[in-house]
Amino acid sequence: MWSLITTPGEVVQISCGPYDLLWATLWEGQAIVREGIDRNNPQGISWSIVESPSSENGIMHVSVGVDVVWCVTKDRKVWFRRGVNSHNPCGTSWIEMVGEMMMVTVGLNNQVWGIGCDDRAIYFRQGVTPSELSGKTWKAIVSGRESDRSQTGSSTSLLSAGCFFTDDIQNQTNAIIQGDADTSSDTDLPSVPMNLANTLPMGAAASSSGKGSGNQTAEICANLTVDPLDSDQGEATVASTSNEKANLEMHKSTNPNPSAELQWTNIDLKEAQKHPVLSVSTFAETSSLSSLGMFSVGAEEQYEADEHPLWAWVSGGGCLVDLHSPLKWFTVPSGLSSSLQSLSLSITPAQTAAWRKQIFQQLSERTKRELENFRHYEQAIEQSVWVKTGTLQWWRNWKPHKWMDVRVALEQFTGSDGMRDSILFIYYMYHEEKKYIHVFLNEVTIIVEVLNEAKHSFALYTPERTKQRWPIRLAATTEQEMHDWLSLLNMSCCESRRIQGPPSHHAIWSVTCKGDIFVSEPSPELEAGPHLMPCDQMFWRQVGGHLRLIECNNRGIVWGIGYDHTAWVYTGGYGGGFIQGLASSADNIYTQSDVKCVYIYENQRWNPVTGYSSRGLPTDRYMWSDASGLQECTKINTKPPSPQWSWVSDWYIDFNTSGGTDREGWQYAADFPASYHGHKTMKDFVRRRRWARKCKIVTNGPWLEVPPVTLWDISIIPSSDADGEEAVALWAIGDKGDVLCRLGVTQQNPAGTSWLHVGTDQPFISISIGAFYQVWAIARDGSAFYRGSVSPKKPAGDCWYHIPSPQKQKLKQVSVGRTSVFVLDKNGNLWYRQGITPSYPQGSTWDHVSNNIRKMSVGPLDQLWVIADKVQGSHSLSCGTVCHRTGVQPMEPKGLSWDYGIGGGWEHITVRGSATEASRVAMHDTSEENPAVSKDLEDEESKGKTEHSKSPLMVSESQELDRNAANC
Repeated sequence: MWSLITTPGEVVQISCGPYDLLWATLWEGQAIVREGIDRNNPQGISWSIVESPSSENGIMHVSVGVDVVWCVTKDRKVWFRRGVNSHNPCGTSWIEMVGEMMMVTVGLNNQVWGIGCDDRAIYFRQGVTPSELSGKTWKAIVSGRESDRSQTGSSTSLLSAGCFFTDDIQNQTNAIIQGDADTSSDTDLPSVPMNLANTLPMGAAASSSGKGSGNQTAEICANLTVDPLDSDQGEATVASTSNEKANLEMHKSTNPNPSAELQWTNIDLKEAQKHPVLSVSTFAETSSLSSLGMFSVGAEEQYEADEHPLWAWVSGGGCLVDLHSPLKWFTVPSGLSSSLQSLSLSITPAQTAAWRKQIFQQLSERTKRELENFRHYEQAIEQSVWVKTGTLQWWRNWKPHKWMDVRVALEQFTGSDGMRDSILFIYYMYHEEKKYIHVFLNEVTIIVEVLNEAKHSFALYTPERTKQRWPIRLAATTEQEMHDWLSLLNMSCCESRRIQGPPSHHAIWSVTCKGDIFVSEPSPELEAGPHLMPCDQMFWRQVGGHLRLIECNNRGIVWGIGYDHTAWVYTGGYGGGFIQGLASSADNIYTQSDVKCVYIYENQRWNPVTGYSSRGLPTDRYMWSDASGLQECTKINTKPPSPQWSWVSDWYIDFNTSGGTDREGWQYAADFPASYHGHKTMKDFVRRRRWARKCKIVTNGPWLEVPPVTLWDISIIPSSDADGEEAVALWAIGDKGDVLCRLGVTQQNPAGTSWLHVGTDQPFISISIGAFYQVWAIARDGSAFYRGSVSPKKPAGDCWYHIPSPQKQKLKQVSVGRTSVFVLDKNGNLWYRQGITPSYPQGSTWDHVSNNIRKMSVGPLDQLWVIADKVQGSHSLSCGTVCHRTGVQPMEPKGLSWDYGIGGGWEHITVRGSATEASRVAMHDTSEENPAVSKDLEDEESKGKTEHSKSPLMVSESQELDRNAANC
């Protein structure tokens, strides 16, 4: 008995899983999910609406399994629903899969089939396991139809779905099924050996048209019903249109088309009701398989035997595929003769081993003889070639920019010297023409994971693509597949550049906005030499772990701070995270965790009738948005930064917002773009409130926690003449703003022993110590301070000296080198402190250097590196770019110009370990040898000093942002 279930809209398609999962598709393109289904309430309780993964294209087809949901949108894109289970049948978010399909269907154990959009072939999703529900790749199934085998229509085999689609079928020519007149006679059906792993257990439908040589085409229609409880009967009945006896025979095809060896049965659904049901108890063991239903569009027309079938429908809802058995659906069985099979069975393993050993000895002897005559020749080809291929998606170069399916091949070859080099090929289709691009991995400067909720993507940079701000961006189907490619490509890049082992003491460290850690070995040509090395040619390799900032010095002491303010010290290892194998050290790798907050804003506007409400003006920002107001962010649709993160708290009101809040957490302003304050005035017509939610990541890397004090900032003396036994000065800011000095830090014990508290009259936010123990700090109110009398014997100094801020600007960061002091204000302006001498270390005035700066780092040789907010490339604009100040000399401590490096998506950089005195001498000698060049540069700098200092890094705001880099 059927019961009517009301729905929130017109349902066009429904899918029911083997347990309690039920989804349906609405005409408007949305999906609805039935909640509350269980054994006691099979009808469920209510419907929940799930929006389409694409706002432009609604859901066309949906299919569910045990705890998975797949759908196809109207643009034929395939999507996988993440986070589906019995407790959350709606799931959490959509992930786009590779490929375009007409439809998909899910089996009993979450196996997936589909019909391709372009070739209309049947595909099977390989790699679907309980731990990898989305699988790895689509693979076409070799499938033919019974009608392809015979064009005369004199006889047609009647096949059961799934039972005869196998290479284990024995040909039977004498099996007779009695008609209605002889239903009382006993007829034994031939036994059918069947292997579920070799059987295609699905229902399918094909459509084809064509012309044949026959005068007519026979159409046989049948339904096969299997009773799993009827295991003792041995009789079968069949009714034909003529009520006469019919022969059911399985015969070999004379069709030269090899795909015709695997058969489908054509069933005309219009005529299916005219035939009685055939019940076969011998097939009781196939009761777990679905019946075969097929229809042929234009089946009355005759077609060529070798024509490719165009499948229109497939169903695998009753299929149970053994994950541990090899599937034989993807190749056409050749069919060995009985004599050959008996011969293969008569060979014992001992004979095979003996033959293999004999053949190997003969080949070895022949190789020695042939190579003896060519000993004096040089080896002309590489010794070995290794290839890895796969299917990824590529963000294409031409407009409109979108993801497209590509074939990727990594060829790694080993030369006679034992060194390895690699080339990455990306094959794609352009106007139905196959093309490719290739990248030599010894030219790749960095491979970085991109922060994206919908894609598991990563970017490859070369010097040329760094200039363009347009890297090669690839996306994998699953996170594990992406990490496999990242690990392999990183290892190949290091092998091509002959880089292995831990970073050197002079390495440059950097952190992306995603928290990933990268390190680069500086070249002497970066700071000096007749031909300076552009910093876009620097090679960066990843180090495991997750941090917010890093500081180091030239003695190998490296500290980091996480987003949860936990302090970490570097152990001397390398690798970690997804980096495995030879690219990672076996020891000094430890588990590391980090916690960060995700923020969203609740916005309201004043209404004279109702007061503040969530109904804004048409021109207002979203009532739930990010900090900019351009992106809608609600409590429901806001997800963790990436799949590696997981929520560890609920949403809560954040009262620690810049500008202050009232008792309920609101901030007020005259309008949304204006500045906010924590108290309401008569002119405040809008308000906002920040909500926060904590998420956590667990990874591993060469880092050990330094408990128990949590930190906000840290600084290590960049260079020191002390030996490894003497203490290294290390200053820090606690997360509450207190100033600390670490005691007992040595090269053998980089974690130190204890903290010494340094008194202040207000909280601090930034601190830096120079090469000669000059300690500078920035207070929370934006003012600068200098600590006097700091020395190895007096590590905490004696008192603070207030330094006036430049032009009443509020400062946020300070960095001290050997003699230079640079500060950064909250508006992104970079300032240099003039007049610093050994007798007057506080200096005299501030001199503006640049704007558009996010972070900066001054090295022990006074070299200056920054993270720029926006840098223009030939293709796009990037945010968070590593830039190097060139022309820094004793007579020109502010430098001359900027050299743009890797970006965007970078958050922090430190060069405080790069201390090679020779580079300073080389720079000095070069300027003396080329006074005319140096003078020209100085004239040019002084000529446009005012204009250059105001906007040396500013770019046009109308340019397109770099969507290929990690989001800042």
